[in-house]
Amino acid sequence: MQSYRITADEAKKRLKNGNLEYVYTNRFVCDTSIEHLKKFSENGQQPYAIIITCSDSRVVPELIFSAGIGDLFVIRVAGNVIDSHQLGSIEYAAEHLGTGLIVVLGHDHCGAVDAAINHEPDGYIKYITDEIVKAIGNEKDEVKACCLNVKHSCELIEHSLQIQKDEREYGLKVLGAIYHLESGEVEFL
Repeated sequence: MQSYRITADEAKKRLKNGNLEYVYTNRFVCDTSIEHLKKFSENGQQPYAIIITCSDSRVVPELIFSAGIGDLFVIRVAGNVIDSHQLGSIEYAAEHLGTGLIVVLGHDHCGAVDAAINHEPDGYIKYITDEIVKAIGNEKDEVKACCLNVKHSCELIEHSLQIQKDEREYGLKVLGAIYHLESGEVEFL
């Protein structure tokens, strides 16, 4: 385990400030110069936060948090559900990249949550909606269901023995958050 470059609290503050910039400035600036890209190619990635979020095309963590190349380790899956693949990616980023903050970022108006509440999908999406149903039970309020789904994913991450060890030894934190599509604001749970 390498030491964290910044603490979980500092990373959360950076995310909050980035979200405020996103909401109030209506602009996004990212250095994509050859020199900047070369730096990351030669020196590897050094993300300050791990973001697990929905695959929804309206939810773009780098924009939402005014983050640049190399700032966030993003894992996207419909409904921001957690399985062994996502958990392995999370453990990798925490352990090998020294990233000390994990954020499960759900959002309102989530199609996967809607499918779990109002439909009985077939095919592979059923793996996703079944996991969401486990998280939300009989909840029919879409926003409450989204929050329950985020909390469930956080709990699954916290069951990892590696994550528990990193929390004890290094101060790793797991947080839930909801992105509000209409306002652009992120609310930490």
